[in-house]
Amino acid sequence: MNTKTDSQENINSNPENGPQPGKVRVAIVGVGLIGGSMALALTGSKMAGKVVGVDSNQIHADTALQLKLVEEILPLEEAVMQSDVVILAVPVNIAERLLPVIMNLVSKQVVLDVGSTKSAICVLAQSGKSPGRFVATHPMWGTEFSGPGAAVRGAFQGKAVVICDGEKSDADAVATVESIYGFLGMHIIYMNSSAHDIHAAYISHISHISSFALANTVLEKEKEDDKIFELASGGFESTVRLAKSNIETWVPVFRQNKENVLDVLNEHIAQLRKFKSCLEKDNFEYLGELIQNANKISRILK
Repeated sequence: MNTKTDSQENINSNPENGPQPGKVRVAIVGVGLIGGSMALALTGSKMAGKVVGVDSNQIHADTALQLKLVEEILPLEEAVMQSDVVILAVPVNIAERLLPVIMNLVSKQVVLDVGSTKSAICVLAQSGKSPGRFVATHPMWGTEFSGPGAAVRGAFQGKAVVICDGEKSDADAVATVESIYGFLGMHIIYMNSSAHDIHAAYISHISHISSFALANTVLEKEKEDDKIFELASGGFESTVRLAKSNIETWVPVFRQNKENVLDVLNEHIAQLRKFKSCLEKDNFEYLGELIQNANKISRILK
């Protein structure tokens, strides 16, 4: 795994590498949380000359225009043909359906996706037309909200983005994508798509499953005691907030990354059983050791 800082903005130092800064025409397919936040950063910026959107949800399209996230909403083919860079920011199952369509339209355009799973789409990209024009990426940021109204200004600043299987992409395409993420203030991590999906299962996908499960646990209890939520405090809210995440986003992620998620889930269940056993056997000494060991996460999360 290699990293580069956001200072590596080598796009456009040579005109052959792509469009000049301030003249990059960007099409964002799916103007929701991620796509909308990227649009918010790029529209009217020194990086992009024009940012257009594509969205099959008319309410989302209208909202994106009202919020001035994009300059106009266009049909997919027209948006791709008019753009230098196409950002595919839709749920991973929809991305798989749209990618072949987009790749059949591109010649010199750069296409990147922002999905939470990478193996399947990387394989798909290699089987289509102009595979070198595709760059697989995963910006490591998100919230429990969705839609263009959830877009956040400065969302990506200081966060990590993963570029997967970059050696299969054209050098100028990778350079263009590096420049865009550098402009967004992200630092870049390079890894293969299989490794990405394993790591994502550990640090993202299991967190969502745990949050969904905890929410269901409390909702089940709430059927018996309607005052339980009166006691909910900041700790509960921060732990369970991911349970508000969009079903259309997360069911396809779990489906695509099923085997890795199952491996992590089995380990998580084993850890929960240790805590359960300690309480059943009044083994509070070992319970303390489990908590103390968990405290080591502070070395990573500061």
